[in-house]
Amino acid sequence: MLLALLSGQNEGLLFGLFAIIIVAFLAVDLGVFHKADHKISQKEALRQTLFWVGVSMAYAALIFFYGEGPDATWEFLSAYVTEKALSVDNIFVILLILRYFNVKEEYYHSILFWGILGAIVFRAVFIFVGAMLITQFHWILYIFGAFLVYSGIKIFGEDEDMDIEPEKNPVVKFAKKIFPMTDKDHDGKFLTVENGKRVFTPLFLVIVLIESTDLIFAVDSIPAAFAITQNEFVIYTSNIFAVMGLRAMFFLLANILDKFYLLQKGLSVVLIFIGAKMLMEWSLIQKGLGYIFGVDHIHIPIFLSFGVILGVLAGSIILSLMFPKKPELVSQQ
Repeated sequence: MLLALLSGQNEGLLFGLFAIIIVAFLAVDLGVFHKADHKISQKEALRQTLFWVGVSMAYAALIFFYGEGPDATWEFLSAYVTEKALSVDNIFVILLILRYFNVKEEYYHSILFWGILGAIVFRAVFIFVGAMLITQFHWILYIFGAFLVYSGIKIFGEDEDMDIEPEKNPVVKFAKKIFPMTDKDHDGKFLTVENGKRVFTPLFLVIVLIESTDLIFAVDSIPAAFAITQNEFVIYTSNIFAVMGLRAMFFLLANILDKFYLLQKGLSVVLIFIGAKMLMEWSLIQKGLGYIFGVDHIHIPIFLSFGVILGVLAGSIILSLMFPKKPELVSQQ
């Protein structure tokens, strides 16, 4: 699958550039800018967020001029924006986990760094396995579509409050059984020596829990990406660029997430729209729609899909700010 991905010369060069950008940033970020643990300020988070949005848009421009043209670019942008929106729920859960374990804010960056590194690896596995299955069994796409519609309806009806119980998480239980643990944080270390014995700290459990929850969120985001495009190159690069900006977005939004209370509803509408769009490609549904509207084939252009996705998400944010929650409702959360 990877060989097929790199078969096109321009696409291969773009993928190589993508790999260089990601590896270089991770190396510089860990080895230069954050050698010592410190609390990330709002100003620094804003700069990093704008940096990653800028890099992602520049990469989209490269896809347009040197990749497969406008369709691939719109697909990249649609998948990127969708993943960004899905990341908001991920940010909320990560924040709950960090607060549950009483993690000091100066350790947030290090934990999120390794969490994102794991996400890069696991997302690659999910995407390429998914692409392989779709190549062999194209009907899986319609299952993805139905799943997205179901997820969107389910999210729309859910309460915004979210409780986490790490002690009941099977991955955390398994980690505690097989790894020697200590209840001390040891200055932000994940592995240390205590009484002459190597032990893992609670921060290691935090990373394990964050990685396991990211896999759960990937169950929604990866099918959503495949619903937009079946180009593995576009799916993976857009997904990882969105994930790379997740950490900066976390520090930027951590204290103001409650203000965007309608974003969850907007996200549910986006998932329903994407899933329904995919189901529309099913020949049986196409025939039914064609009979109703008197046309041979109904197709929603990718640029129009991007407009709908961006419009719904932007609208939910604007409405959240225009009609803020009542103080008594906020205080109850």
